[in-house]
Amino acid sequence: MTSSAIASRYANALVDVVTGPKAAMDPEQAAGELRAFAGALSESAELHSALTSPAVPPGRKRAVVGRIADVLGLSRVTRNFLFVLIDHRRIAALRAIGEQFEVLVDERLGFTRADIRSAQEMPEPQRAALVKELERLTGKRVRPQFAVDGGLIGGAVARIGSTLYDGSVRSQLENLGRRLATE
Repeated sequence: MTSSAIASRYANALVDVVTGPKAAMDPEQAAGELRAFAGALSESAELHSALTSPAVPPGRKRAVVGRIADVLGLSRVTRNFLFVLIDHRRIAALRAIGEQFEVLVDERLGFTRADIRSAQEMPEPQRAALVKELERLTGKRVRPQFAVDGGLIGGAVARIGSTLYDGSVRSQLENLGRRLATE
């Protein structure tokens, strides 16, 4: 099984738990807790080695995860999910599972993700107007991720799934050049 299939399978299971009718926690809280544990895991090479090594018994790994969960203040749901990952030797895939979890939660809650790049930092009113226009175009609520791209001359480029909305100056200049060449 590929790592993306593994991440998808475990992420789907957690999404079912946190969005189900008897959900005991907010999906945003679960995502934050997964990010916090994944951050702790990536910051310590020793911790990563201990939790991924087949030489360390699962009981000892569970004890370590339990102590870290206490320090981070993780919920029972997240703690139990981490125990499942330990038991099935999937803790190394935690970051990918967390990323897939966030995408799936957004889908279930009616959000779509937008990767928005601009030539320079956009002021908040421009960001809000751009998000509102993308929501109008897609018919969905948009969860934007803004980034500055020095390769752009000006304007912005938004990618939602496989659709690219190109409002960059470079694109507009290329379109103008093609129109002038055909006239």
